Amino acid sequence: MKKVFKEEYKVNDKEITNLIENFESFGNEIGNQARNTIKIIPFHDEFLNIKAFKIPNIFNRIAYKFFRTSKAQRSFEYANKLIELGIGTPKPIAYYEYPSMFLFGKSYYVSEHLNYDLTYRELTKDFNIPDYDTILRAFTRFTYSLHQKNIHFLDHSPGNTLIKRNGTDYNFYLVDLNRMNFGPLDFETRIKNFARLTIHKSMVDVMSDEYAKCSGEDYNKIVNLMWQETKAFQEKFHRKKRMKQKFLKK
Repeated sequence: MKKVFKEEYKVNDKEITNLIENFESFGNEIGNQARNTIKIIPFHDEFLNIKAFKIPNIFNRIAYKFFRTSKAQRSFEYANKLIELGIGTPKPIAYYEYPSMFLFGKSYYVSEHLNYDLTYRELTKDFNIPDYDTILRAFTRFTYSLHQKNIHFLDHSPGNTLIKRNGTDYNFYLVDLNRMNFGPLDFETRIKNFARLTIHKSMVDVMSDEYAKCSGEDYNKIVNLMWQETKAFQEKFHRKKRMKQKFLKK
């Protein structure tokens, strides 16, 4: 077993390790459990969010053992980097890996469980949320700040941004962190980063308008590219879905 802790949680090593080793016995599952299992577990005066990653296929078990860092390790390291850069994410606590001699096995990422008011996903389903336009524009400014800090969040999708009301302001927190790149983003990469967020042209219009105000780029140039990339992503998504269904029927 490999385990790495945030410094202030090293004193809790035995307690947290016990939770990992008896993961099936503790906590309540949340979210979609199709790929990974996420549980909320009470811990002293807070709650832990423990994500158990699905054991990968045989090729990735070899790759993660010898050539690639695990999703758990990346989640932990990227969370620390985001916090250093002033970007919101639930506090990282630890990660665990269980490799064998030749293959990678189970892995876990432990973070604080953050109480939040909504996710970006709700914005795509309910246009009557109070302060809707303000939240969507604040989210766009948050995304612009990611880009300005050379953060390319590859899983920038509806369920991966948590939103907390803070008086009249809104704070944003990224989750599901294992796919990120760090480095300067060109204009097309920045706008393509919005492609997975919505199917609604009205939302694309608002985000394009706010991004134009932040960046100084031409609104028409942004909205045309953002809508083009949004449609291209949806076409690709539904094409893969149709192919999968067709395959399963055989």
